[in-house]
Amino acid sequence: MADVRGRPISSVDEAAHDAGVRASLEAYYTRYYRETLGIPRWPDHVANRLADQPREKRRLARLEAATGRSARGLRLLNVGCGPGGFNLVASAAGARAVGIDAFDEAVAIAARRGADVLTAEAERLPFRSGAFDLVYCYSTLEHVAGAAAAVSEMLRVLAPDGALYLHLPHRWACSEGHYKIFWVPGLPRWAGRLYLRARGRPPAFLDTLRPLSLGSVRRLVARSGGRIVTVMDGAPRRTGGPLWPLVRAYYRLFGIRSDIEVVAVRPPGG
Repeated sequence: MADVRGRPISSVDEAAHDAGVRASLEAYYTRYYRETLGIPRWPDHVANRLADQPREKRRLARLEAATGRSARGLRLLNVGCGPGGFNLVASAAGARAVGIDAFDEAVAIAARRGADVLTAEAERLPFRSGAFDLVYCYSTLEHVAGAAAAVSEMLRVLAPDGALYLHLPHRWACSEGHYKIFWVPGLPRWAGRLYLRARGRPPAFLDTLRPLSLGSVRRLVARSGGRIVTVMDGAPRRTGGPLWPLVRAYYRLFGIRSDIEVVAVRPPGG
C-alpha cells in the first residue's frame, strides 16, 4: 500500500487507515439505521453492513446469473454505489468498476476504501455514450427525483451489447424494505407518515421514496429506447407476522413480488 506520493505505508499506518475507514462506515450506517429510520435493532444492521463482503459477493453472483455473463474484464458502472462495497467486490472479481453516488460522504468513504467513484446524479451521468458493458443499479431508482431521466441516462452509457440491471422495491409490495416493516400497498404519503409515527419511526425519509411498479419500469425502459429481456422471479419477502398467509395469497393472486429485478438492453440503433 502507498500514499498519494507513492511512498510505502507502514503496517501501523495501514491499520490506522483501516480503523479510520471502519469508524467512518460505522458512523455513516449508525445515522442511517438509528436516526433516519429509527430501527429498534439498529446495531445488528450496522454490524451487518460493516461485514458487507459476503452480501455483495452474492449480489455480484446474482448480477452475473441475471445477465448471463461474467463481470471479469467488463466495464461496470454502479449507479448509487453508496460506500462502495459492491465496487470493491466487482473489482476483485476482475471488473473495471466505477461508481457514482449523489452524496459526497458516501463517495468519500468509498474512495477511502479504494473504490473508483465520483459524485454525480443518476439523471446526469458524466460519461460518454456506450462507455459501459454492465450498468448496475441496486435500490437507487426509487430515490431519484427523475426516474425517466435516470433510466434514459443508464441506457445511454450502455454499450450496444451491454446489459442494464435494475433492482428496486415493488410499489405494490406489503413491505417497506428501508424501514423493514409491514406496509399497506399504495398507502398515500400522508397516511404513511401517520403510520410511521404510530410505529415510533421518524417519517422524513419517506419523502425520499418514489416507489415504482413493474409496469412503470417497463414503460420507462421502453420510452428510453430500451427493452426488458429478463424479469427475475425472486421469493417474496415474508412480512406481516400473522398476516403472512393473506399477504402470500395476495402476492400469488396478483403476481406481486417484494422487489422488481430486471435486465434491460439497448437494441442496435436504439
